[in-house]
Amino acid sequence: MVRYFPNPYEDYKQGAAATVDKGEIVSQINDHISNIMKRLQPSRKNVSGGIYVGITGASFMFYYISKNPMLSENKAVYLEKALEYLQPALDTSAGDKTSFLLGDVGTYAIATVLKKAAGDDKFADYLKLYKSFYGQYLNPRFLKCGGDEFFVGRAGYLAGALWISRELQTKVFTEEELYRLCDHIVESGRDYAKRQNRPCPLMYHYYNTEYLGAAHGVSLILQMLLSVPGYTEFNKLAAHNIKTTVDYILSLQTEEGNWPCCMEEVPLSDHKLVHWCHGAPGTIYLMAKAYIVYKEQQYFDACIKAAEVVWRKGLLRKGPGICHGVAGNGYVFLLLHRLTGDAKYLYRAKVFSDFMNTDEFLKDARLPDNPQSLYEGTAGTICYLADLLVPDTAEFPFQDVFTAY
Repeated sequence: MVRYFPNPYEDYKQGAAATVDKGEIVSQINDHISNIMKRLQPSRKNVSGGIYVGITGASFMFYYISKNPMLSENKAVYLEKALEYLQPALDTSAGDKTSFLLGDVGTYAIATVLKKAAGDDKFADYLKLYKSFYGQYLNPRFLKCGGDEFFVGRAGYLAGALWISRELQTKVFTEEELYRLCDHIVESGRDYAKRQNRPCPLMYHYYNTEYLGAAHGVSLILQMLLSVPGYTEFNKLAAHNIKTTVDYILSLQTEEGNWPCCMEEVPLSDHKLVHWCHGAPGTIYLMAKAYIVYKEQQYFDACIKAAEVVWRKGLLRKGPGICHGVAGNGYVFLLLHRLTGDAKYLYRAKVFSDFMNTDEFLKDARLPDNPQSLYEGTAGTICYLADLLVPDTAEFPFQDVFTAY
């Protein structure tokens, strides 16, 4: 089964203008918003799935575009909609309390930032709620299924804390608290890698699978550890373990630029998944962060190579989303545009957005399980389209590699 549409576009010609038509992009955004408001109601029955596929993700999207200077005329409306989509999630639990992407701590993160943006002093109550979960992540036995990854584990909680800190311009946790959480992540990965006799100092599992990519895997965990200011100076052994593991992940990149989905696939050379969740479009964020932190050419080269496989095989049949869809893969080019300043990548990002409007895509792409959601559906597409208007500040949700926090 071919997982992607053949790329019908000629690549960027040097010296050509990579222009984005604001009117066209805004029109697409408005169409998607209209569809979301019609088909994804801000009701309690749509709370399940949290930020990932629930209404909290739609709330995030409205908040995200409310900050976009190119969409500022609708800022008040977007903030109002963000609050409307958030409210049912504040009234009822998403089910999994300690999960950032799927559960209640993610809701409290969005509530903290959104209430502050709306001028509501209750934001402090939600920040307190977010922080109240901290102790649970310090339990060495936190989540038997794998307590370190992004969706439900410590890396997600850390990502949320860094995001809140940046949005509020204030520290959520003390350095000591952040470092302690990082220490637990490192110790957990070190213990597991030793027990399983892995070829790198840190390794993690999620439901007994050792994922390498962004969704449940080691690459996003490492990215978060590298994002905590001062941590690698504070804990030198952890710093060595992190760098050695980053280099091991780098060594697994294939000739065509992709990465294996999990350790079980490491002996293979042909890796079919070119998604943010599994493969180059998610692992590239670790390589970009490593390049910014370590200033070593090898990480930059890995990013360039990853972008090539995404250009060739990134027009996914799975739909328009950011987790395993065309918008998520388009974000790779917005990342490279920020990293390099090369207009080629903005051009590529633009044609990926164009492809989502073609008859071929609209007719033959699969309808996601949650077609209006942030990670699987069009709420994520809206974030991507909005970022095309401001490519110099574009970022995949909760995965900014450029902020020093």
